Amino acid sequence: MGRLIYGYAAQEYEFDDRTLSHVKIALVTKLRRHESFLLNWQIPHDLGGGRISIWISHEIPLAFVFSETVPPKLNERWMEALMQSSQRTGGMVIVSEAEAEARQARPTT
Repeated sequence: MGRLIYGYAAQEYEFDDRTLSHVKIALVTKLRRHESFLLNWQIPHDLGGGRISIWISHEIPLAFVFSETVPPKLNERWMEALMQSSQRTGGMVIVSEAEAEARQARPTT
């Protein structure tokens, strides 16, 4: 499991390395543009359920720690789904790779 370490209090959030790798690239892309936004995800039911939203800004410390030494090959559709969600008022939503693939496969009307 990888960890997203956030803020001056160094709050830690766990994600699998593959998910965290995609989130990292999406966050860095936005931060390089000096864009601030909400990052949202659901807490699994086995960990109590609910959801988390954190404010991402280039002024707030952020670190990524991975358990694997080799980064995974990135899925462009997953990256696109994360980036598209970040354009909404509610901010970027972390979705599973399968959900991102399903969203990209749906026809737009």
